[in-house]
Amino acid sequence: MAGKVPRAGRTGRAGSLTLPMASSAQPRPAQARRPARGRGRPRSPKGRARLAAARLAEEYPGSARELCALDHDGPFQLLVATILSAQTTDERVNQVTPELFRAYPTPADLAAAGPDRVEELIRPTGFFRSKARSVMGMARALEDRYRGQVPGAMEDLVTLPGVGRKTANVVLSVGMGLPGLPVDTHVGRLSRRLGLTTNTDPVKVEQDLTAMLAPDEWGVFSLRMILHGRRVCLSRRPRCDDCVLNDFCPSAWTFTARPAR
Repeated sequence: MAGKVPRAGRTGRAGSLTLPMASSAQPRPAQARRPARGRGRPRSPKGRARLAAARLAEEYPGSARELCALDHDGPFQLLVATILSAQTTDERVNQVTPELFRAYPTPADLAAAGPDRVEELIRPTGFFRSKARSVMGMARALEDRYRGQVPGAMEDLVTLPGVGRKTANVVLSVGMGLPGLPVDTHVGRLSRRLGLTTNTDPVKVEQDLTAMLAPDEWGVFSLRMILHGRRVCLSRRPRCDDCVLNDFCPSAWTFTARPAR
């Protein structure tokens, strides 16, 4: 989506959602990230969630739309782009969607498209036959059931072909400015490391996080967690020295040596 903001990472794979793009800004030097003394350490998951949200907002400023990496104009284009982003990068999706949206600018156009042409246009994203069926089926469902409009309710979105809860939350939070907290592998991993949840099921993680944050924070918190997971809190070798959350994260330096004070 359309925003380029400081400290945003660009690539995004399936399981790792429509995310912020790379920028020239780099995280602050490791020296500035060593444990901060004198800061109150929240003892509850809710306290850690709120402090994490505040710190990450300073680290990755911007709205949900600005932090999202898939280029789009409106909920329909975002829905198509998010479906196409499965098992590929946001960059690859952004390479194919301009021509796709020029050829099929509305749900009616895409619903009536020939599958061979759609497959040809989206081939670089991989799994192009399955994705073509999904986006064309989704467009037909919008025309048949919602008068060509993307519905603004989770229970309606997840009935569309190719749309699961995570994709629906992306469209709600980024495309419509409504509450929605997408949970991908980064959000799940960081939430467990921060002690915000013990769950591994994305729906349960979502429920735990939404209970601790205000609804208007859900979407942007998810995007910032994903950015932080890509840039700092890596899966195998998290860069705890560089982390703005290291003074209260229960998992800090459990993967690496603590720096000398």
